[in-house]
Amino acid sequence: MTLLRSPLLLTTVLLVCAPAWAQAPATNPGFETCLNALRAPASAAGVRDAAFTQFTQGLVPDMSVIDKLNFQPEFRTAIWDYLAGLVDEQRVNEGLARLAQHADTLARVQERYGVDPATVVAVWGVESNYGQTFGSSPLVQSLGTLSCYGRRQGYFRTELFAALRILQAGHIAPERLVGSWAGAFGHTQFMPSTFERLAVDFDGDGRADLMDSAPDALASTANYLARAGWQSDQPWGFEVKLPRGFNTSAEGRRTKRTMGDWAARGVTRVDGTPLPTGTGAAGLLTPAGVPGPAFLVLRNFDAIYSYNASESYGLAIAHLADRLRGGGPFVTPWPTDDPGLSRAERRELQTLLILRGHDIGEVDGMLGERSRVAIRAEQQRLGQEPSGRGGQKLLKALRGG
Repeated sequence: MTLLRSPLLLTTVLLVCAPAWAQAPATNPGFETCLNALRAPASAAGVRDAAFTQFTQGLVPDMSVIDKLNFQPEFRTAIWDYLAGLVDEQRVNEGLARLAQHADTLARVQERYGVDPATVVAVWGVESNYGQTFGSSPLVQSLGTLSCYGRRQGYFRTELFAALRILQAGHIAPERLVGSWAGAFGHTQFMPSTFERLAVDFDGDGRADLMDSAPDALASTANYLARAGWQSDQPWGFEVKLPRGFNTSAEGRRTKRTMGDWAARGVTRVDGTPLPTGTGAAGLLTPAGVPGPAFLVLRNFDAIYSYNASESYGLAIAHLADRLRGGGPFVTPWPTDDPGLSRAERRELQTLLILRGHDIGEVDGMLGERSRVAIRAEQQRLGQEPSGRGGQKLLKALRGG
């Protein structure tokens, strides 16, 4: 889990030699000065001086994390693009397979923590693609950089000290403590301080292991959601239909009203049936404005939201969980004439760009800068707006030659 996130190889030398931050001497005096200034507060936070030296010696900053801090897809990407990549048929099918594979564990997790299997597996799917994409950034390097540069240095220093305590206690070997650029790690991407508070040993081997134990990660995720206020007898929410002319200006996820209040204002379920009774208060979520899908979200959505403070992220988890329970896509279409691409469609788009002579690197379904440059060139050639965004319009045009 990364609070500013979303989703993520060590080289062979990392597995057999020293951690990445010990490969070369530090060459940034400003960074060294900053780290030295952190030694005393780290000690006050429980990091022994010898451990601080051991795990930060030779550390060099990774300034690429600052760019990532300032550009996060949860907040910058159109909601229909964001969800198209996170909740596609491939992720649904793989999630169903994980539900079957870990059925016994998930049943015990639900019994202990009260969180249903679909929700837990949905978090797993979005966070690390079911353990297939952990991230490869050495946490001490990333968190050290974020502790000295950019926004929210105080927050990242807290996480750096937690990461150092984890290493100091021997929970995880230094070369294994890798994850996202923002410091989250493991199957379900816990931040270091969250690991210290909420990670659990569910497989009974004597330690909480989010890197190599799926049972520990699944149970830890359920423990997180339970502590965040998960209510086992409530849904996260559901899609609704708003009456014509409905004013949403004063509404939002945190403005909770009873189902009776919403019904009195003409809100129904998306199929036109009355709102359910016996549920808690709900807020209205309209991530693309009134023309797009609308949702009433309850307390459980807030618990998901707390995992990564983004409404788009929360909706991705909630929607994937519904799909894993057998639900379908949202009924109301997104207000766009150029819908987003699934990961398979993104790979297809990259392949078509390569066939047209563009050097975009690996076909990985990640539309990075080289892919965007090629996309803009093809959009210009086709007379489309050269936005650099890959959507259905461009894919269909390239399919046709």
